[in-house]
Amino acid sequence: MVPREGGNATVIFLVQMVAIFAIFYFLLIRPQTKERDRHQEMLKNLGKGDEIVTNGGIIGTIVHTDEHRLTVRTAENTRITIDRSRIAGLAGAERDEEE
Repeated sequence: MVPREGGNATVIFLVQMVAIFAIFYFLLIRPQTKERDRHQEMLKNLGKGDEIVTNGGIIGTIVHTDEHRLTVRTAENTRITIDRSRIAGLAGAERDEEE
């Protein structure tokens, strides 16, 4: 009898599936989780006087904080109340990263 060449098809398939999952994990899932955790930490640390940008593009300064809402003063001295989860980021942080 001649020994078979190559491996078992099932083992090869399982190795390929593990490799594909590892690629997805390190290229997609892990970076997205890190970004979500960073954003949650930023939302938790927002305070009075921080300049923010909302998901809708509104830029303003926080004048009052609540557990779920923020009161923001815009450039026209208008005060609006925004849900905390709708904050995209800090307005000053984008400028600092570019320099």
